[in-house]
Amino acid sequence: MKAVVCRSPGDLALEDRAAPGAPPPGWARVAVSHVGICGTDYHIFEGKHPFLAYPRIMGHEVSGTVAEKGDGVDLAVGEPVIVNPYLACGRCIACRHGKPNCCMTIEVLGVHRNGAMCDEILVPAQNLYPANGLSLADAAAVEFLAIGAHAVRRSLGTPGARTLVIGAGPIGLGTALFARIAGLDVSMLDMSTERLGFAEDKLGFATLDGSKAAATELVRSATGGEGFDLVFDATGNTQSVQSAFAHVAHGGTLVLVSVVKDDISFSDPEFHKREMTLVGSRNALRADFNHVAASIRDGAVPLEKLVTHRTTLAETPRDLARWAYEKSGLIKAVIEVG
Repeated sequence: MKAVVCRSPGDLALEDRAAPGAPPPGWARVAVSHVGICGTDYHIFEGKHPFLAYPRIMGHEVSGTVAEKGDGVDLAVGEPVIVNPYLACGRCIACRHGKPNCCMTIEVLGVHRNGAMCDEILVPAQNLYPANGLSLADAAAVEFLAIGAHAVRRSLGTPGARTLVIGAGPIGLGTALFARIAGLDVSMLDMSTERLGFAEDKLGFATLDGSKAAATELVRSATGGEGFDLVFDATGNTQSVQSAFAHVAHGGTLVLVSVVKDDISFSDPEFHKREMTLVGSRNALRADFNHVAASIRDGAVPLEKLVTHRTTLAETPRDLARWAYEKSGLIKAVIEVG
């Protein structure tokens, strides 16, 4: 089969690889249809991922069709599916508590093991969700949107809550969309005028332009000095995360959607004075995938605006390398495989 392989940082190539064999019991062989390109994929290409062994076939935002199934799999051959790329052990304390998204030994397709920028992959059947009428092109967008949907669910936000999403990249936009779907009153903050223009003009969000004034001043002005009830940081930037504590209202909640490699510090007296809640959010659960898929079917998610770039498997080595640096106009790129 054909596969796009990141041989080493900066080196992408289309290679011939052995096709996966027959699936073992409980697994299925999936013919890949579409793969979204994620910020993680760009980081792998750029050599910025701290826990990755090269060479690696990337790709974890996946849709496809069941091509063959192992014993004990209820899905039908030919069934269109959404792939949950987080492979959990099923035995650790997180899995036992119904949180496989933060399994102690989690393996993510395209990161800890080879992913879906190829013709076929083997996946545990428990990680395959029927598309139920969703197009395979749209199904490939479910995973990245589920990250934001999970963060919103973790926040326990109530309708009308004054909400700030920091970071207007794909994850931040997804978080903002599902915050709005949950009835929250959403504003977005970013340093990029272009991305804020997209959020405002294309998606209808109120915006705070961090390139024109200090974020603390913008937040103070937007909230009458009170801060936001809910703040989501989706920047992946250490300084932004640390600054976000100051944007939260007394009694409010800060949700860390993105991950940074550095330690985070904050003022404990200020934290206690506000009786803040600090929430970590990692990956997503099946309930989040289902919520996203239903929202797409209901027309609540404007995927036609979010997916700005498309390519084929053969052209991915050239296009992914280019898009890693040419960000203007890029929100979400999708590879058409099948």
